[in-house]
Amino acid sequence: MSILVNKDTKVLVQGLTGKTGTFHTEQALAYYGTQVVGGTHPKKGGEIWTSGPNGSASLPIFATVAEGKERTRANASVIYVPPASAAAAIEEAIDAEIALIVCITEGVPVLDMVRVKAKLEKSKSRLIGPNCPGVLTPEECKIGIMPGSIFSKGSVGIVSRSGTLTYEAVFQTTNEGLGQTTAVGIGGDPVKGTEFIDMLEMFLADEATKSIVMIGEIGGSAEEDAAQFLIDEAKRGRKKPMAGFIAGLTAPPGCTMGHAGAVISGGKGGAEDKIAAMEAAGIRMAKSPARISRTLAEVLKG
Repeated sequence: MSILVNKDTKVLVQGLTGKTGTFHTEQALAYYGTQVVGGTHPKKGGEIWTSGPNGSASLPIFATVAEGKERTRANASVIYVPPASAAAAIEEAIDAEIALIVCITEGVPVLDMVRVKAKLEKSKSRLIGPNCPGVLTPEECKIGIMPGSIFSKGSVGIVSRSGTLTYEAVFQTTNEGLGQTTAVGIGGDPVKGTEFIDMLEMFLADEATKSIVMIGEIGGSAEEDAAQFLIDEAKRGRKKPMAGFIAGLTAPPGCTMGHAGAVISGGKGGAEDKIAAMEAAGIRMAKSPARISRTLAEVLKG
């Protein structure tokens, strides 16, 4: 099995006609035939997007997400639009009741996301991101900017706040011979659609996912919240082998890392507290990003 996306997922691209949207749509189409079914642009509805040698790849462009969903039965969208327009794009997808929305855009204003978050809570949609690398189920579906070549079908569920470390964990678990069920980059912004707990719930429920890698960062309390969730679930008999890592181990208080959400403030959000909480939840913590998969392999060997 997989979580969030599979070979039957149908994807609309919001921002298809731009340079970024074009590049990553070409990559998605090339990855085991990911079902990209169209794109949207308010001024280009009715046109056809073409790419590849002699226009070998072509997709319809719709004026709205609602029209695209009606015409294609899309159940997912991916957003490659500038930061100032990203929140409106997410809201349009929510209004169209797209089940899964993945926003890759970095730099979305926090106040915009506060408004989006409130709308999400009353909707039928799930948002991954913003400022995230997306979602990928090996040999089935690629939504976002993850490099498909490093994935292999397997048994590890990966969830990460860091895009780069998502790729690192995927690469390592492939080389370790473990492979992945699904990898999800939830993004590093302080206000986002989906948190660790949501993904851990799905991985715990997925029979094909035999173990989990969770990669956090300094800043916020998402990792501590997830750790408490895992402790509570273990008491109910739901537990899987896990390895973890916290990015920003050496960051001093007051330091801002590359992600907007990675800020240590008021004595909270530091690496030591996060590591302690995750270890208390039974997660074996890697001492460096280079040892993520080796740490997981040690857990699996007992």
